[in-house]
Amino acid sequence: MSDAAQPTVAEVRAAAEAVKEALDRHLEAVERRSGENDPAVFAAYEALAAAADAYDETLYDAYDEVTPFEVPGDESAAAYLGPDEPEAISVLIRRDYVVADPERLRAQAVRLDGGLAVPPPVPGAARPAAGSLNAAIGVLFGEYEPDEIASRCEEFGLEEGDSTLWVSAAEPAEPGEWLPEPFDDADPQLLICRFDVSEVYDDELEALDPEH
Repeated sequence: MSDAAQPTVAEVRAAAEAVKEALDRHLEAVERRSGENDPAVFAAYEALAAAADAYDETLYDAYDEVTPFEVPGDESAAAYLGPDEPEAISVLIRRDYVVADPERLRAQAVRLDGGLAVPPPVPGAARPAAGSLNAAIGVLFGEYEPDEIASRCEEFGLEEGDSTLWVSAAEPAEPGEWLPEPFDDADPQLLICRFDVSEVYDDELEALDPEH
């Protein structure tokens, strides 16, 4: 521990208070969130992460001690190199599900289509057999919008996993231009913002404040 420019006791305590206040604001944002990608929750999360990092650094500089938790950071994230005023944006969404109840999923598909109709063939893709789980998934996602499936996943025999939403700068595209390879242009350096939902964040918040 260096004796040069060490934080004062008051500075360390102020940094600790900032973490407490940021934690309270984050919890309030979570309790009031309007959806899984509520920007208020994201902003509160970023503020909490910044406050925790500042406290950890101040604590180490003053006492050569560290906190027992680590906030997932963006150290590996590429710096944004896109335009300040993009002409277009591209929104990429990934949602993972576990097929928790295959029979429930099939039953929902049969209710929608008694013959478990096979989805239209996709060039280069294998055609699922009628009555298969793949066919049932095709019927389900062909009938409902992804947001509705996300809100009703348990009803469809699915268990929600991690999800992420990326908003990236993009060039205006001609109709059908990128359809053959829709995800090849996912460039982290063009990422304007992202919103992640994961059980790991809930676990970390509970570890910080187990009473909530």
